[in-house]
Amino acid sequence: MDLPVAVPAQRNPVGAHVPVAGRGLVGTGLAYAARVGAEAVQVFVANPRGWATPPGNPRHDEDFRTACAELGIPAYVHAPYLINFGSESAVTRERSAGSLRHSLHRAHAIGALGVVVHTGSALCGPRSAALAHVRSHVLPLLDELGAFGVGAPQLLLEPTAGQGSSLCGRMSDLADYTDALDGHPLVGVCLDTCHAFAAGHDLAAPGGTAAMLAELTDAVGPGRLKLVHANDSQDVLGARKDRHANIGAGHIGADAFGELLAHPDTAGVPLIIETPDGRHDPDRVEGARHGQDIRRLKELRAAAGAPALTGVPA
Repeated sequence: MDLPVAVPAQRNPVGAHVPVAGRGLVGTGLAYAARVGAEAVQVFVANPRGWATPPGNPRHDEDFRTACAELGIPAYVHAPYLINFGSESAVTRERSAGSLRHSLHRAHAIGALGVVVHTGSALCGPRSAALAHVRSHVLPLLDELGAFGVGAPQLLLEPTAGQGSSLCGRMSDLADYTDALDGHPLVGVCLDTCHAFAAGHDLAAPGGTAAMLAELTDAVGPGRLKLVHANDSQDVLGARKDRHANIGAGHIGADAFGELLAHPDTAGVPLIIETPDGRHDPDRVEGARHGQDIRRLKELRAAAGAPALTGVPA
């Protein structure tokens, strides 16, 4: 089985969301990472469209932790999509808490640095009521992480595409959300470029990426950006549709990703692609387009001319 080859630390490790079904975290996940040239990985630890909370395999968890450490690959977990603390249903809110707790605990078990969770929608009434539910359900989970000590994973809030009654679409929306969590030190942000563009941040315009990052810093303070989902957009600016395109093949364009990679606020922040992977291409080569997207981002990283950072895994 091929595994990724360790390389010198990069300012921005570039990787992908990898599959784990079949032979698991190492046999499927890291083997896929090797095939597409990923320097960072994101995984699901449960069905992303269900409430099940499956136990892990301690031996497989240890193998994954060890391999990622030896290869210098930062790993992240994406929590299930059903999680919404702004739901009108108390049952859904409780299930959301259980699902997120599972993702956080599994992240710690596999050595992941953070858990990405969508910020959800205010379906229970006004925004203030939804944020009150966020506070009552999520703060206790963050406090539980204290038992993990310095190895605790961070909770990474991912704004959505601004559709419907979204709690966070624009970067400024994150201010109230993080305030509801008392600015907890284990709360970070995962920026999805497609979501941001769909919500109205014009990343395709010169200086658009810098303007978005400035709004993010104004909302949550410096240093909270911990991960980027690097996805182009099939739809136009402000469409409020979450449809990813391959890097440079959508309405955002490659230049925006170059600007992102050169910006001081992204220093040390890994980029994870969630773009179409080629399974539906005529030749049906799984991962073919992921490999192309990763190579393109590495080229943009090199063109940005940012120096490598000592101690940042690649």
